[in-house]
Amino acid sequence: MPMHAADIEALIKAGIPDAEVTITDLAGDGDHYAAHVVAESFRSLSRVARQRAVYAALGGRMGGELHALQLTTALPS
Repeated sequence: MPMHAADIEALIKAGIPDAEVTITDLAGDGDHYAAHVVAESFRSLSRVARQRAVYAALGGRMGGELHALQLTTALPS
């Protein structure tokens, strides 16, 4: 069963409380999303560590409930 964008956003915010999250449904099928995650807590992390933090927040749903996620992480401006 596909995940809803609001569920993805809630999971990321629960795992990264200071995150500002924007979710875009790329294909309109509820199965392919893009996530733009901005967080001050990313400041001391490498790009790979930032992505790992987001995937950890998703709790292993990648490849199962969540088929595809195009992920962009950033620091606040």
